[in-house]
Amino acid sequence: MKVFVSGATGFIGSHLVKALASNGYIVHALYRSESKINELNHPNVRLFKGDILNFQSLEKAMEGCTQAYHVAAFANIWEKDPSIIYRLNIEGSMNVIKAAIKNNVEKIVCTSTAGVLGPSDNHPLNEDSPPPSSFFIDYESSKAILEKILITMSLTGPEIIIVNPTRVYGPGLLSESNSVTRMIEKYIRGKWRFIPGSGNSKGNYVHVKDVVKGHILAMEKGRNGERYLLGGENVSYLEFFNTLSEVSGKKYFLLKIPLFVMLGISHIVMLKTYLFGTKPMITPPLARKFNHNFNITSEKAVKELGYSPLSLKKGLEDTLNWLKNI
Repeated sequence: MKVFVSGATGFIGSHLVKALASNGYIVHALYRSESKINELNHPNVRLFKGDILNFQSLEKAMEGCTQAYHVAAFANIWEKDPSIIYRLNIEGSMNVIKAAIKNNVEKIVCTSTAGVLGPSDNHPLNEDSPPPSSFFIDYESSKAILEKILITMSLTGPEIIIVNPTRVYGPGLLSESNSVTRMIEKYIRGKWRFIPGSGNSKGNYVHVKDVVKGHILAMEKGRNGERYLLGGENVSYLEFFNTLSEVSGKKYFLLKIPLFVMLGISHIVMLKTYLFGTKPMITPPLARKFNHNFNITSEKAVKELGYSPLSLKKGLEDTLNWLKNI
């Protein structure tokens, strides 16, 4: 069977391409950067240079495919022109769907984010939780708009299943979309010494291998028009770093930075960005986001798909073993 994957050289996409190819699928991998395609070296991988904003390149790359995984997205925390984020994540995604329809693709799995659910209170959020009134960053906002469109399109077009990963980490490209692993790498080198707020804000962390398995399970068993949260463990920042310390054998003092200090730093960072064009590591909305809880449950994916994620400890062990060898 031939399957199409957009975002094939990205953090999640590259793992997905290799997993599908290893399982015997012929993978049509869409890529933009020549420098990253060596990662996709496999006899079952067919490389197609293109862009999700270029319909003709998508149409060609999908020829003969019966399934498609749309993983490509603009996932950066900030962009000088926010319209670029919406154009890539909405218009680009529509191009993928339209090319799939033209090529008679039967089923599409689209990667979104758990961020579309917004912050949680004391109870974990699920797929049916009401949407937030606003979002912290444009990436989340654009994905929320996209999901509404996709659910409507699933009623008349090919089957569309949405998957919503949480905070993904693990071996792979140390890019902005793999920021948790970058944080882990800095911690074990003694270069990460702070923690947001009191350290008690919780989030959900999932290993990239589980996210890939979740995508494939969604293609196999997912219901048309449904979305599935792909998460791991809900832990606080303190719990995360305590587990990392236990697994790595390295324990460092972590400075707790209050929200007002984080906001002050983020405004200084943004001033430098506007003056010198440097890429911001933190923005004021992101500083606020770090001080909220983002607990979710993957019970729906567990029950309907057979999804079974690693524990945080096991996931960190795998990540540290990889970091030792790069």
